Formats: sequence, structure tokens, C-alpha cells
Amino acid sequence: MTARQRVRAALRHEEPDRVPIDFGGHRSSGIAAIAYAKLKRALGITSGDIYVYDMIQQLAIVEPDVLEAVGADVLELGRAFMREAADWKDWVLPDGTACKIPAFVNIEQRDGHWVLFSHDGLELAVQKKDCLYFEQTHWPWLDQNPEQQDFADLEQAFAHSMWCAVPVPGGHIPLDDDGLARLAAGARRLRESTDRAILGIFGGNLFEVPQFLYRIDNYLTHMGLYPEACERLSQALCDFYMPRLEKWLSAVGPSIDVMLFGDDLGGQNGPLMSPAMYRRYYKPWHAKLWKRAKTLAPHVCIHLHCCGGIEPLMEDLIEAGLESANPVQITCAGMEPAHLKQAYGDRFVFWGGGCDTRHVLPHGTPRDVRRNVRELLKIWTPGGGYVFQQVHNILADAPPANVIAMFEAAAGRA
Repeated sequence: MTARQRVRAALRHEEPDRVPIDFGGHRSSGIAAIAYAKLKRALGITSGDIYVYDMIQQLAIVEPDVLEAVGADVLELGRAFMREAADWKDWVLPDGTACKIPAFVNIEQRDGHWVLFSHDGLELAVQKKDCLYFEQTHWPWLDQNPEQQDFADLEQAFAHSMWCAVPVPGGHIPLDDDGLARLAAGARRLRESTDRAILGIFGGNLFEVPQFLYRIDNYLTHMGLYPEACERLSQALCDFYMPRLEKWLSAVGPSIDVMLFGDDLGGQNGPLMSPAMYRRYYKPWHAKLWKRAKTLAPHVCIHLHCCGGIEPLMEDLIEAGLESANPVQITCAGMEPAHLKQAYGDRFVFWGGGCDTRHVLPHGTPRDVRRNVRELLKIWTPGGGYVFQQVHNILADAPPANVIAMFEAAAGRA
């Protein structure tokens, strides 16, 4: 099988020749740039620079030689863009490793800390000295009462929130006529250049974006105090996303296999809301977005990045039109692989949960990692409906020998 055939077979709930592997196919299956530099050295790969495409999480672009070494079957659509030297500028990672970051990222150093700004100069986030990530410092609607808002300023609010204002490659291209032509041409070139499956990141977050705008403690309070306002906001977000979804899919839909939405609905101990709250505040609008996407691109898998313990929401997510989710956080309450596979595996694609990144990958031995992967694959792979990735990104402290062992076990080479 080609890589794309392998992924598409798994999405059809067929058993491919081996489990499909995702490494860096989206923003939660990748690797911290610090760990990536170590992995390249361990693999004996000395060519190429370290490109940090996600500034907030400091994630590295996984280069073709590394994709080949681990047997990766998925590419992120963003690899079609920002391919010129002028698209990048020099920076240094917290451990002193030289790297490249997108030229459009607006940062400066102050008193040993890095400060991140919006396009118009508003301070959005800070990365303190010796820290590994940027932390949000500005919330556009921090002092707003949602009952008194009409949400007409969503676009401006997005531009002044850390998670929304700093795009990744591809996300920086406007959805006007010229931008759509660039997106379509880039996506087409990427598809013609590879036999890997292509995943396009759209976003469309309904639960998370209000947290980015109000701050999470405020928004969770709003969910209890202002139910009608929360419903109006979800409707406003859906209305904001829908024309963008339609334009974006018109350009890239023919060239992608998977469309990624986002919403972290769970935490360590289960969902961050009751099932009743999910049904009231999010499910109707998730359904509208997902079903519209499926109508416009029937061949594309509707996929959600959703951290945490989400098992109590699974039936509602499936009913709303969701076909697949990552990262399948198996260390959270209710996320036992055997239960998930038995209860939902015939009608849902699990994309992740292939290696425990909380305990085993950073702290175990290579032997521990191989055992963990093999045990999990015995559960996940029967009958297809599974794509391998570790539980969320590989963080900076993961030993490269463990990362190599993980992918060797996933590919059946060890």
C-alpha cells in the first residue's frame, strides 16, 4: 500500500498492511523543537535547519528524511507553504539551539524574556526566561459581560488573542480571491508531490475560543450564569466560521484527505462540562459545521483535535457528524483503550493513544516504550479504524532513543 492508501483504508475501517503512522501531521502529533534537534542527531541527520512553525508550542517541522525514517504516512497541508528562505528568520530556542521561525511572527526580547505582539503591536504573550512556551497575557474580552455583547467584533478579538492571532504556515494566507488561488495551487502541488495522506487544519473552535477571549475561569462561569449569551456566542462563532469553511474547502478540499477541527472538551478527570451543557452550547453548531464540510467534501474525514477525558460525550459527537479524533488521551478518566475500541471502534476512527506520553515515553526505557506501543496496538488495530500517534506532542524532555523505539514498534520493525 502507499501511505495514502494505508490511511484511507484505516479511515474506512479496513485493516491496512500495517498501522498508519502520523508524526507531525497536525499540531498535536508533532514534536517540540528542542526534542526534534536531539532526534535528528540520534538519527544521524545533519542536514537542514530546525524550523519552528508553531511559535506558541515551539513545534518543529518534521523534515522529509525524518518522516521517511519513522515511516510517517501523513503530511500537514501547511508544508505546501512558506518554502522560501525569506519566509523565515533566525531565532534561538530556550536551550540555545539555533532555529528558524516564521518571518511574520512579531516578537522582541525584554529583560531576558520574549514578548509576542499582534500585527498592530498589542502585547499578547510572554515566554519567560528558561521557560519552553509562550503564555497568554492579554484576553480581548476580559472585562466584558456577554449578556451585553452582540459579538460583532469577533474578527478584531481573534486578532488580539494569542492562540488566534499567530497563524501557522497556510493559516497566514487570507481567504480573498488571490489567497484562495494560492491555497488551491499549493495544496494541489503538495498532493502531486507525495503519496502521503494530507491533513488540512481548519479549527472552528466553539468551546476554546471563548476561553481565549474571556479567560477560561471567566468563560466557565459564564456557562453557568449566562446560558442564553453562551448560545448566542456559539451561533455567532458558527456564523463567523461557516463562510470561511466554505471558501477554504473550495480551495483545498480536492487535495486533502482529512479536515481538522479543534475543541478541547475534556480534562484529566473527564469532560469540562456536563453532557447536557455540551448538547445545549456546542452540539448544534458543531453539527452544522461538520455536516456542511462533509457535504462540500464527502471524501474528507471530519476529524477533531480534542484533549482529555471525553468518553461521556462520544455518542453526541458521533451523532453530530464527527468521524475521528485525536490525541486519544488514554491516561484520562474513562479513556481506557479496550472500552473505547469495543464501544465505538466500528463507527469511529481513533487517531492517537498509541504511546503513553505522560509516564512511559519521557520516563521509561526504550524497552518499556516498545512494550507499551505493542500492547496498545493489539487493542486498537483489529478491524481498522485506527491511526497511530503518541498521546499529543513529544515534549522537550523525551529521550530520542525512546522516540525512535516508539516509531520502530509502531511500524513493526522492533
